[in-house]
Amino acid sequence: MRLPTHHRTRTSTPACARRAVTALFPTLIAGPALAGEVAMSVQIPRLDVSEYHRPYVAIWLESEDGTALANLAVWYDVRKKEGEGGAKWLKDMRQWWRRIGRETDLALDGISGATKPVGAHALSFPTDAAPFSGLKPGRYEIVVEAAREVGGREVLRLPVSWPPRDSARADAQGGSELGAVSVSLKP
Repeated sequence: MRLPTHHRTRTSTPACARRAVTALFPTLIAGPALAGEVAMSVQIPRLDVSEYHRPYVAIWLESEDGTALANLAVWYDVRKKEGEGGAKWLKDMRQWWRRIGRETDLALDGISGATKPVGAHALSFPTDAAPFSGLKPGRYEIVVEAAREVGGREVLRLPVSWPPRDSARADAQGGSELGAVSVSLKP
């Protein structure tokens, strides 16, 4: 006895469904590109010293009155395990420590990371996510502080106006522990 065979026929997608998917496709691609961005570049300079250690770096956002609002990045020696590990030396970034560091629980997912080698390092933050999504219109500063064992410390401040109406840029040049630091705002 033979069982009946069912032939599968290829059914075509209705034309209206294809048009809907086709119409949404550019939106799916362009959606992320339309979001604003805060892009930064932080340069760690090459120093001619006998005992070189990578600097610890903290980057945070402050209001015009100097109130620390949010950590943007904290680079320290996350591999040290003895005692407090690398976190013990975070206090050497004095301004960051006093303003926001001592209240910070490390490791911060997406914020804290290992120290960086010599060179330029890029950071990017979407404007539609914290901490930028909740900012009230006004003037702010992005602060970058670096401290190095058997070295010095340095603080640079980059003023920004929020929200950006047009593309804007702020630059600062370090003198010892930091090189060129820039922030670009794209609405």
